[in-house]
Amino acid sequence: MTESLEQARAAVIGLLPRLRRFARTLAHDADEADDIVVNAIARALADWEHAPIDREPWLFGLVRGAALTQTRTARPSLADTHHESSVVAELQALPEEQRTAIALVLIEGLSYAQAARAMDLPVGTLTSRLARGREALQAVL
Repeated sequence: MTESLEQARAAVIGLLPRLRRFARTLAHDADEADDIVVNAIARALADWEHAPIDREPWLFGLVRGAALTQTRTARPSLADTHHESSVVAELQALPEEQRTAIALVLIEGLSYAQAARAMDLPVGTLTSRLARGREALQAVL
């Protein structure tokens, strides 16, 4: 049974707050995060018929991919983080792979397996990045 456009729309809308929050951990400002989510959703809706059954990690993976693409094209400065809390600033200072692992597992609540699929990694690599990210945050906080 194929999913209707209305069902796809409802599924994406239900995840929007979490996708945006995840994008916000990858971006350095709200506008950039919104652009990332819009790009990811446009791609998701275009590929919806070919999406995996478990769409949640797939959508987070699309947001991650959109963030990586945007970061490559325009590297934003970390100077704007002075308006953010120290935790958010320290999270932004982590390497992308650690920041993404923390955002997916600790902030968004994805299982290790789901987060690993979203990042296109083996679970062991994800847990390693998560552990290194936690250690780095604990050291500075």
